[in-house]
Amino acid sequence: MALRPEARVMICAAAILVAGGMLFVQSASITSRPTDREEAYLWRHAAQFCIGLVGGVAAALLPPKWWFRLSPFAFAAVAVLLLLVLVPGIGTEVNAARRWFRFAGVSLQPSELAKLVLPLMTAFLIAQRSRMKVPQLLRGPLLMVPAGVLIPLVFLEPDLGTSLFLAIGLAVLIFAAGAPLWRFALFGSAVIPAAIALAMLRPYQWERITGFLKAWADPQSAPYQLRQSLITLGSGGWTGTGLGRGWQKLSFLPEPNTDFVFAVLGEELGLVGTLGLIATWMVLFVSGLKLLSRPGIGRFRRLVGVTLLCQLALQATINAGVATALLPSKGIPHPFLSYGGSNLVVSLTALGMIVSMAGLERVKTTRSEDAELSAEPEMLTGPHWQRVAIPAHSGVGR
Repeated sequence: MALRPEARVMICAAAILVAGGMLFVQSASITSRPTDREEAYLWRHAAQFCIGLVGGVAAALLPPKWWFRLSPFAFAAVAVLLLLVLVPGIGTEVNAARRWFRFAGVSLQPSELAKLVLPLMTAFLIAQRSRMKVPQLLRGPLLMVPAGVLIPLVFLEPDLGTSLFLAIGLAVLIFAAGAPLWRFALFGSAVIPAAIALAMLRPYQWERITGFLKAWADPQSAPYQLRQSLITLGSGGWTGTGLGRGWQKLSFLPEPNTDFVFAVLGEELGLVGTLGLIATWMVLFVSGLKLLSRPGIGRFRRLVGVTLLCQLALQATINAGVATALLPSKGIPHPFLSYGGSNLVVSLTALGMIVSMAGLERVKTTRSEDAELSAEPEMLTGPHWQRVAIPAHSGVGR
């Protein structure tokens, strides 16, 4: 059993990003007063990489039919975790947000797991849509139930940014399923005003939006972290100061090894380094799309794979957009590059799931499972889908 050429290219690109992450977690963790804690970041990151590698390989080897069967259980488990993390004494509160389980030095952020199970469960319902014993009128709204459960729970942590990220991931999946464009216009007309209203209810979230606007109108009045990020990027010039030789991370740039690792890379490797990072992501994304566009991949597999791939690329884009003041400030790590256990493990697992959905296993399935996993979407009615033709399926294990 061998990997397909596109899968090899995609995994090589991810390996470059992971290797770069090791270097920059070490480099960005250096402070003006070196302590043993800085080395601890690297060792923790390496340990989390090992866990993520095991998760990614296991996810790649798990046949799509098992992902299909496990979808409802995974969804229920993550929903319970998101409920438990809100309970005082069980979830850990940091800076007025209760988003983590922390026990014996191990940290878990359930909202990261929601990025995996929401596409799984929604694609599962789409694949089962024709079998639902409910009125035709209710089948569409029923597809929104997983999002209606998970997104509010994430929002209550509170984590508006991840809530919006999950909503965007859901929109990508629905688009890939071929929903008409007018539904997206309706969805956007409801979600965007709601998101603005919710941001206004929390002053610190509203300040992020106004601070982003100030950064363009008057850079001197922009939030401190945005100004420092732009100064850090500008300090790098064309080729950078050299790996490990950046100054801004020492005391000035906040969160250099997580949210603003892109700025540290820009200072130490310059514009050439940031363009190289973008090129690596483009290679990963395009090879992933080619892998998922081949004939023989059915509805469930294609929807899950494309959504997870787009989510990885979107998260990297948002992280770089925040660091360059192109997007409002949001604490979101760079996949494979930033320090952060849950994000690294989930990103590697998502990569493994994409490989699995693209077809690695050769186990024969029953006729009914073939129908569920390979049948074409019923919602292929949108005009955009006509430009992204889906080849006729011919089985699961190809």
